[in-house]
Amino acid sequence: MEKMTRRDALKMMGLGVGTLAASSILAPLAQAGEIRLPQIPPQGGRRPQGPPQGGMPQLRYAEPVVYEGPDVIIRRIDEHTWEGNGHLMANETIYIIEGRDRAILLDAGTKIDDLDKIVASITSKPVTLVATHVHPDHTGSAINYFPEIWINAADTVNVKEMMGDYKGEIKYLEDGQVFDLGDRQIEVIFTPGHTPGSASFFEVEGRKWGYSGDAFGSGNLLLTTNFSTLLATTTRIGKYMRKHGIEKMYPGHYMGANPETLQRIDDLRTLSEEMIEGIRKGDVSGQAMLGLNGRIRDFGVNISYRDPVGLK
Repeated sequence: MEKMTRRDALKMMGLGVGTLAASSILAPLAQAGEIRLPQIPPQGGRRPQGPPQGGMPQLRYAEPVVYEGPDVIIRRIDEHTWEGNGHLMANETIYIIEGRDRAILLDAGTKIDDLDKIVASITSKPVTLVATHVHPDHTGSAINYFPEIWINAADTVNVKEMMGDYKGEIKYLEDGQVFDLGDRQIEVIFTPGHTPGSASFFEVEGRKWGYSGDAFGSGNLLLTTNFSTLLATTTRIGKYMRKHGIEKMYPGHYMGANPETLQRIDDLRTLSEEMIEGIRKGDVSGQAMLGLNGRIRDFGVNISYRDPVGLK
């Protein structure tokens, strides 16, 4: 997005906490005073699942590299599924999901020049661009290489600021909608919390995978709505994963060893319940990114939220 500097985008996304500290640019920015890395004390110490507090998580990709360019590295998950990582905002991740007849590009990263050509070098199938949510590390400048994009209408509140330069057609997802790729069906499930219009995508046949964007945070959840919304989402997705045997969800900042699990969903649900009931108290400070002035840390995950409105 030309209207937003990299510094502004980093501040807006609240990067620098926990898992997202893995971005190659965060440490130099912090040393230069460009961003502040909050120190969040552990609470309860139960079943840590993320990197040690203050540690930089290692990138541990088992998937082989099939493309490496100046803006993105693409790795093969399996014969018809790929993930790609940008370098600007904590390994922001795109996914190429190919079926017999067509393919989905899930998210477009922050800035990937000629992304349409790169995707075409991976798959020869017609490609539909779909976004997990409207934030500049998922709907960055590369969306302009595609004539249409699918988003959840609840995220239109962010379109003017974060997708204002897009000249293509915006189409709207429906909860429960299925993208039929020929021999792969990708189901859309709305997962609000991180943003009002966050959506996740699931394969319930065959692979038993999901693709969740930032809905569950990749270890660092920026909750721009409230804990009641997160409680409803985690309750629903927990039931969905159990019903369909979903083994994992590939997140919006995939680092090779941090897929979202059912345990992560259950832990986020527990945190939401405890915050709503007042059992747990957050660390509230005057400094805030995106207005997220409250923070909690447990189960190896950070949640940043708006105090007091996020406690609803």
